[in-house]
Amino acid sequence: MDRESAEEDSLDSTLVELRQSNLPGGPVVVSVCITCKTADGGAVVGSEMFAAVRAALGADDPGVMVRPVQCLSVCKRPATVAVTSPDGYTFLFGDLQTESGTAALKSFVKSYQKSDYGLVPWRERADVLRKGMVARVPPMRWSPDDGRAPK
Repeated sequence: MDRESAEEDSLDSTLVELRQSNLPGGPVVVSVCITCKTADGGAVVGSEMFAAVRAALGADDPGVMVRPVQCLSVCKRPATVAVTSPDGYTFLFGDLQTESGTAALKSFVKSYQKSDYGLVPWRERADVLRKGMVARVPPMRWSPDDGRAPK
């Protein structure tokens, strides 16, 4: 085999891998609970979190939609944010502070967009998101018989 055909074969296999990639389709949706209150039931912190997340993520990428939601039912762990996409995992995070949470979410969303099914590797998640993890829900359309994560 000559060098040119080896390079062509390598390019062909790279293209096949890209086509077989399972990147999340559609926009990444970041839902921010705007009714979250501090743990003692005092001040509403959700609207401040929404404003910060929207400012950090809203204009950077047309493939990301930041939306306010009334409640994510994680009232004991404010502020709460969900990250999802039509064909990707849904991640639910709680105990987020405006500054550290916003920076962590921005990095997480970028990794989410590049990961199969949006399944961001643990090592790529900021510490605040590792500690704040509430749930990881598999994509609706993905349902393997053995229950294992997709490859």
